[in-house]
Amino acid sequence: MPSFEHQEFRDRVARTQARMAESNLDALWVTSPPNMNYLSGYDGWSFYVHQGLLIVPSRPEPIWVGRRIDVACVRHTTYLTDDHIHGYADAYLVPPAHAMTFVADVMKSLGLAKGRIGVEMDTHYFTARAFTTLAAALPDATIVDADRLVNWLRLIKSPREIEYMIEAGRLTDAAMTAGINAIAPGVRHCDVAGVVYQKLISGSPDYYGDIPDYQTMPKGARTDAPHLSWTAEPYRLGEACTLELGANRFRYNAPLARTVFLGKPPAKLISLAQVVGEGLQSALAAVRPGTTCEEVEAIWRATVGRSGLVKESRIGYSVGIGYPPDWGERTVSLMPGDQTVLAPNMTFHLMLGIWAADGGYEISETLRVTERGHACLSTLPRELVVLDA
Repeated sequence: MPSFEHQEFRDRVARTQARMAESNLDALWVTSPPNMNYLSGYDGWSFYVHQGLLIVPSRPEPIWVGRRIDVACVRHTTYLTDDHIHGYADAYLVPPAHAMTFVADVMKSLGLAKGRIGVEMDTHYFTARAFTTLAAALPDATIVDADRLVNWLRLIKSPREIEYMIEAGRLTDAAMTAGINAIAPGVRHCDVAGVVYQKLISGSPDYYGDIPDYQTMPKGARTDAPHLSWTAEPYRLGEACTLELGANRFRYNAPLARTVFLGKPPAKLISLAQVVGEGLQSALAAVRPGTTCEEVEAIWRATVGRSGLVKESRIGYSVGIGYPPDWGERTVSLMPGDQTVLAPNMTFHLMLGIWAADGGYEISETLRVTERGHACLSTLPRELVVLDA
């Protein structure tokens, strides 16, 4: 069953249609899995084949088009009626056939052969071949880039969305605690990852966790890199490790990062943790409605800059619904030049990762912008975690 009331989905579709009208679109072809979920509740793990939602102004419900065997997934996870579901046969999976010719036929049946059709040009699962096939099958249509039209609508969360993210935050805290408690000299790196995943998914007696989007857990010399997973090597004394993980609740994420050191940490790491911690506090204090994203980053930069620290990458980004390989919303970033104004119920991953050649340090928080400031979704201490031998 869908994770929201039907009316919430219909409101989202109506807002999408209003944005389409502003862009003079006769239809919108949505292929991003998070956006499909946002507009319909669809949660089938079928995005390795071509599928999508077709939004047209004349219908209050999306039209799902995908592989025929996934029609049952639509019925289990969405509110869509059968007349809004179109499945294609597996013959479309075998070249030179292509599923986008079936999609084009559905569009033609709706009178869109000469329409102005928006597509998400920069999503992970809308390929170059998908675009060229659709364009060839609709020679009289005008196909335009409507990338991130839906993404921007997802920026401010509803009360139910916030509820799911708070639950995800609780599961993230439990998984982070379990992972840290499992780290010890001689324990295999991958076994700690197994402990983390077990906790992320089994959840609590009150609710479970969904399939996570993304986790990184580099250790030792590999902590100079932000996007590495695990190996079979054991943890060792005198070694740092970083854990960036996030539980997923009805596809809503609450990422969190912490750094752990086995034994006595070097003075340089202690100093780095203190500087980053001061920057974290200053950035959090700057988060409030009316502040811009670049202003938050500037306060962070000024704080850590007094100690000579420079972070070239952004310090955060909006989060919410996610599917692998990403839990970010691909819209707003906490970085210079982003003048997006913060508003209540925006949600961000404030990621303060320092990936230096001689070792890295990570600490992060997922936060919600409130009416007067912010609320973090984690309750764990914001500090370097030191494990005695």
